[in-house]
Amino acid sequence: MNNGTLSRYTAFSSDPSGGNPAGVWIGDALPDAAAMQKIAADLGYSETAFVAPRHGVAREIRYYSPEAEVPFCGHATIAAGVALGESESDGDYRLATRVGEVPVAVRTRRGVREASLTSVAPRHEPAPNALVDAALSALGWRREELDSSIPPARAFAGAWHLVLAVADAGTLARLDYDFDRLKALMLAEDLTTLQLVWRESEAVFHARNPFPVGGVVEDPATGAAAAALGGYLRDAKLIDAPATVLIRQGEAMGRPSRVHVEIPAAGGIVVSGTAVPIA
Repeated sequence: MNNGTLSRYTAFSSDPSGGNPAGVWIGDALPDAAAMQKIAADLGYSETAFVAPRHGVAREIRYYSPEAEVPFCGHATIAAGVALGESESDGDYRLATRVGEVPVAVRTRRGVREASLTSVAPRHEPAPNALVDAALSALGWRREELDSSIPPARAFAGAWHLVLAVADAGTLARLDYDFDRLKALMLAEDLTTLQLVWRESEAVFHARNPFPVGGVVEDPATGAAAAALGGYLRDAKLIDAPATVLIRQGEAMGRPSRVHVEIPAAGGIVVSGTAVPIA
């Protein structure tokens, strides 16, 4: 095993009992894939980030769920940024992910460290009717419950997500899905999570994110999906950019999270949040 230290953080919260827990392994060289998978499975969090130096300025980073490697993870990136800030210093870091380089700015405000990542270029496409119907069937939702002002879409900002917006908060609260059926659909469609949202106002969204492909029923905070949603809203002209939105997530799970999303007129989406160690 390469020399390294494994820490536990919760991202998108300043309370250790809130947010989304992530493992952060920092060492002199990445372990092999089997070792990283075992560490992530043993830890049991939705993702663990592995960070090591590489040639040049950027650090290499990889992400593993308990069941598989994922191409990009937002909350583990926020956690890794804060961990780097604590082990080294606040500043700007460049992380080389499988999907491209992701800049991360680490700052301390009022005694709490926070990190801001800038996603790779987002993109989206309309979700095929067959995919939407299959997802709704697994969720136990109906087409007429969707918000027609935010059409279903496949959205990407490092990983692919299916965005389904509902017109009523009560629908979002009713999340009791067929785990195996949704997992099989997502694996077939190369989806990392479902980004299920209800728009409270122009600047506030509520989200829930099933993550069965990672062996997790629901993610309490999902930075990659937040970036994908921000890119979709901008590029489909569903929001006037530049804009800033707050995504509230994890409340139904008892792990409230706050994901701040800056949507510039062009380029990558900026996702920010705090992270604190878990004892």
